[in-house]
Amino acid sequence: MADEISGFQGAVAGLSLTDVIQLKGHNKYTGCITVEYGEQKGAIYFVDGEIIHAELGAEIGEEAIYRIIKWPGGVFDIHPEMTSNVCTIHYRTDFLLLEALRRMDEENAGTPAASTAAAPAVTPRRTMSKLAARLQDIQAVSYAVLLDKEGRPIQDNSVEAAALAAKGLFLATTGNRFGELMGLGDLKASAVQTKTYHLLMYDSKQHYLGIAVKPEANLDSVEREIKAVLIPGK
Repeated sequence: MADEISGFQGAVAGLSLTDVIQLKGHNKYTGCITVEYGEQKGAIYFVDGEIIHAELGAEIGEEAIYRIIKWPGGVFDIHPEMTSNVCTIHYRTDFLLLEALRRMDEENAGTPAASTAAAPAVTPRRTMSKLAARLQDIQAVSYAVLLDKEGRPIQDNSVEAAALAAKGLFLATTGNRFGELMGLGDLKASAVQTKTYHLLMYDSKQHYLGIAVKPEANLDSVEREIKAVLIPGK
């Protein structure tokens, strides 16, 4: 029975679920942790150590992760082969853990959780492709968007994504026309530098990748960081 379970059991002995989450954050883990408590089953998805998605029955996102963390025990397992392209959680892992503990303390004290409480000053993670989210960890990158060959942003419906996708598609099509005129074929990468922003575009078989770079940044050094994300170990 669920109410007879005390503590968590799993692949990492002697650690609580929050300890495991923190450990995976420090290790830049990408994959999934599944958790079972009685008849309930949940899943927590990570990308580069950040929680991007959680599921608990029909519930998803932040409320799912808060409910899972509140469980008094259960069984968890690590699945590095399980990933998700869905991003329903927009706060960093350290904030999620602190918020879960705050809610638990208030419940234990008999105080209703303040749903309107001001969140700490953390940078929200927008809903976007995993690749774009990783690129935005580069300090000089102001925004990144993955788009299809028709110029539609993938998993990102923000105004920033639409604007950057339009610029990226224009740069890609203009570059390819120029390459055709010069007998160079399709260009796989292009760059534009202006006083207000720098724009990089990369072309693959199925997608374009548009990256807005801060104007004060050195493009050569930024491109090296981008390539390290695109081609790990190179």
